[in-house]
Amino acid sequence: MDLFEQVSADIKAAMLAKDKVKLEALRNVKKYFLEAKTAPGANDTLTDDAALKIIQKLVKQGKDSAQIYTEQNRSDLAEAELEQVRALEGYLPKQLSPEELEAELKKIIAEVGASGPQDMGKVMGAATKALSGKAEGRAISETVKRLLAG
Repeated sequence: MDLFEQVSADIKAAMLAKDKVKLEALRNVKKYFLEAKTAPGANDTLTDDAALKIIQKLVKQGKDSAQIYTEQNRSDLAEAELEQVRALEGYLPKQLSPEELEAELKKIIAEVGASGPQDMGKVMGAATKALSGKAEGRAISETVKRLLAG
């Protein structure tokens, strides 16, 4: 069962369970999936890889929104946003811990032969490909910057 079918089945399950938060989050995901499937050149298909990227983007947007709500003392809205994020995170691959991320990045830095901050672009290119879906871009960038500066 591909990710599109999984989300569709989970929408039905959320409806039966009367889980409003999960239902709203999954309906939003399905909307983006359908837009991607009907985009010019998509030939009415959506790969699991493309579907994962959509979910990752929505999770990141949700976290960013929650942070803004928190800064504006709207914890009610922040919590609602984070509940939707948690509902979507179950579809993502397990994220690397900060220690695992640092170990992976040290390997990548050694592979590309980076020696300082001027090599950040080379490292980021390889790291974002290798760690796609396993870590957020911001976490990768901050860790690379710290490792190359040291």
